[in-house]
Amino acid sequence: MEKEISTKVKVRFNDCDPIGHLNSVKYLEYMLNAREDHVEQFFGFTYEEYTRRTGCIWIATQMEIAFLQEVRYNTVVQISSKTIEVSDRISKLEILMKSEDGETIHAVLWMTIIYFNMKTRRSEYQPEDTKELFKKHLVELDQHDFSSRVAFLRRSNKKSASN
Repeated sequence: MEKEISTKVKVRFNDCDPIGHLNSVKYLEYMLNAREDHVEQFFGFTYEEYTRRTGCIWIATQMEIAFLQEVRYNTVVQISSKTIEVSDRISKLEILMKSEDGETIHAVLWMTIIYFNMKTRRSEYQPEDTKELFKKHLVELDQHDFSSRVAFLRRSNKKSASN
């Protein structure tokens, strides 16, 4: 079973700063848009459809991002996402922006999300069937905190650059 899905995107001129680097905010936009596409492909629903059906949605409560390698205008990048933690109320995602060949990591985003009821305006437990769906795609990482993960990915970039 596939646990990480990725899509390719071309970096657009209007998303870059005056020296041709992808704007920091645009990293998030590209990554979050890709995750939305991945949820539809992986789990067979859109956030809009899920909210309409259940009255609930996932709300980001924390984001940690590290920029490891610049991304320039007109570059094709591969964006992958995976679930790295699932509990009753909270899940954690990792989204990577990589070079087109997947060898270089440009950025890593860890996002903590909470299951949220739109009617009561409160967090609640994820339904068991939803939690199990996400657990089927859970990826266990050797690094358990963001700093360790970033250090690991930086080392991986250095190894790939020296080959």
